[in-house]
Amino acid sequence: MTRKPDSGGKKSSALHVRKGVVGGHDGLPGEPAARKGRPGSTGAPRRVLTAQEYIGGVRAGDRVILGRAITLIESNAPAHQELAQEVLTALLPHRTEAVRVGITGVPGAGKSTLIEALGGHLTARGHKVAVTAVDPSSSLSGGSILGDKTRMEKLAADPAAFIRPSPSGGTLGGVARKTRETIVLFEAAGYDVILVETVGVGQSEAVVRSMVDFFMLVLLAGAGDELQGIKKGVMELADLIVINKADGPGRAAAESARAEFERILHYLRPATEGWRTRAVLSSALKGEGVAALWDVIGDFMRTARQSGVLASRRADQERAWLRDLVREGLETMFLGRDSVRAKMAELEKDVAAGRVPATAAARSLLAMISTGTRISDTDS
Repeated sequence: MTRKPDSGGKKSSALHVRKGVVGGHDGLPGEPAARKGRPGSTGAPRRVLTAQEYIGGVRAGDRVILGRAITLIESNAPAHQELAQEVLTALLPHRTEAVRVGITGVPGAGKSTLIEALGGHLTARGHKVAVTAVDPSSSLSGGSILGDKTRMEKLAADPAAFIRPSPSGGTLGGVARKTRETIVLFEAAGYDVILVETVGVGQSEAVVRSMVDFFMLVLLAGAGDELQGIKKGVMELADLIVINKADGPGRAAAESARAEFERILHYLRPATEGWRTRAVLSSALKGEGVAALWDVIGDFMRTARQSGVLASRRADQERAWLRDLVREGLETMFLGRDSVRAKMAELEKDVAAGRVPATAAARSLLAMISTGTRISDTDS
């Protein structure tokens, strides 16, 4: 596979703190204040791009415009959302048939090191690799510490790779609210392998499972059940279990853990019909077992395509995406009305004081829809 030329871009700091995504940033209207203080910045906003400029830039593999397009879809500002939907709709027919891999695991299992090793293995073989590394947003500020580019320095500098850390936006378990849209942009930009890393807190892996083809669980040998409690529920979602850091003195323990997981998997229903989940060893730091991981993923994709499971899974994922967007939109529309907010504030006080049960309060709020209570756009 021949690499597509990239337009490049100025090197930026690998580790930074980004404010929560609300709108007015990265070249979008209202950005000037956010740009002040940056090296070489005059405080003036970058020119606002048109839909056609976004579309053309993404399709051409322009890394700068791709980054700005992702920022656009992450914005919550209504005007940005309209533009983002226009861009996404135009790009849908131009997506590549990318391999989407979800990667999760306990903190300290070496997920980022494994992703860097796998990404480097793939780019060396002509693939274009995109990584969306989801960091947990602050519940107070909505911001996030985006450290994945620091942990993946070599891959971040690879012209055939693109790493985009994104704040989770408060979504349960750290799954970015706009991850699906980001995947569309990656595919339209020509990236044929997309790696989705979760924060690995054991709460949102099912959501990631719903947007990828292949799901990988990265674990450690001898970490203890108190640390690896994640594995109990997630093993049933995994297409592959990787025992990482299987090197040096830990090699024997890793092999023992692999054998144990193989026995457990024998009694579990496979996550994907027609595929047997297996456990393998790797040492991402030394690059051992990384090529074998890609071989397993390749075997999975061939099997899933031939059986029709892949096409069925992707169709189900698109339907799930639609349902999620409808639920999110309804909640935003309902809770965004003045009358609802006023009623909500009143009921919250009653619930907190123990005067009204939460179930009754919720029914009272929802009744505002069926009773015709005024919650239209003109609500004031």
